[in-house]
Amino acid sequence: MLVSSGVYREAVTVRRPGVVLRGADRGGTVVDGEFRRANGITVTGAGSVVENLTVRNHLANGVLFTGVTDERLQGAGAGGGQGYDPLDTVRFPPLKGFRASYVTAYNNALYGIYAFDARGGLIEHSYASGHSDSGIYVGQCDPCDTVVRDNVLEHNAIGIEVTNASRNLYFLANTARRNRVGVTVNSDSLEALGPQHGAVLAGNTITDNNDDHSPEQADGGFGIAIGIGGGTRNRIERNRIENHRVAALVLQDVQGYPVQDNTIRDNTIKNSTALVLSAARTGGNCLTGNTPTPTSPHPLPPATTSCPGHDIPLPAPGTTTPVKTPPGLSFKHITPPPPQQQMPHPQTTPARPATDLPGPVDPSHYRLPAPTTH
Repeated sequence: MLVSSGVYREAVTVRRPGVVLRGADRGGTVVDGEFRRANGITVTGAGSVVENLTVRNHLANGVLFTGVTDERLQGAGAGGGQGYDPLDTVRFPPLKGFRASYVTAYNNALYGIYAFDARGGLIEHSYASGHSDSGIYVGQCDPCDTVVRDNVLEHNAIGIEVTNASRNLYFLANTARRNRVGVTVNSDSLEALGPQHGAVLAGNTITDNNDDHSPEQADGGFGIAIGIGGGTRNRIERNRIENHRVAALVLQDVQGYPVQDNTIRDNTIKNSTALVLSAARTGGNCLTGNTPTPTSPHPLPPATTSCPGHDIPLPAPGTTTPVKTPPGLSFKHITPPPPQQQMPHPQTTPARPATDLPGPVDPSHYRLPAPTTH
């Protein structure tokens, strides 16, 4: 379905399988919520695609891919988390097959591109800014069988957010810059499918996440590149992490979930306090080959400096130099982004439903990104 340029002041729902919803012009085909409607585009049809268009000004989400078919649950949380009931995984089996390509999402109240209770997906070449929660969110899937690659996230409370999303989940060659927090990987006891485990973050550029002209996030995080809250068995490899006021990495136990068995290797860290480890034990977390060698408020125990790590008690958690969290702006007032790259040949490229995704994935092909320029 090729949609002509224009501003469409309506909500769109894709229920049929295999639909390819494509804008004729990425910046000119716009779904506008007018700060009145919850979601811009809601996709519950298996194997469907949203590409080459813009979604803006919604009270919840820009684009939502979900197996939750009850419209009453498709607003703020799509059926899980704080303030709503946990996902019923029997009633709502995951959406199978989805793709977002060349999508611009901005100034939506919660999430720009939101994959919840969905698997077999790809989010690529997209841009998200001005969200009070996160630009891209992947939640409640196990296995996820999903790749998030080559996206740009800026001026959000959080660039990329991962909650109770596990296995065969890859975040590759993304740029998370000038958010309040770059990336979070979390377990949540209020949602289904915890604890989170087995995601890979490789070849990403995560810089300058100290933006005080972004929406304020409810938990108050600021100045952090990557936070792992109760996440397990994740791999953080070959990422460039620069210019954070609080920390490059924060690992902490949350809601009864220990942060454990995470491997952090071969990352380059610049102008950032390297590590805050707030847990009762090391939990087998290990950090090796990073430049410079990570430090924390206390010297790291030897068990954390080679992989695999070992589970030993830690000294009392240290503290970082306090950083005053600046007040944020309303998501409605974030400056709209400049034009983004068009999908090649949108008028003539054959439609390609989201089947057999994400295809073969080899994170080792994603090397350390080049230094950023300012």
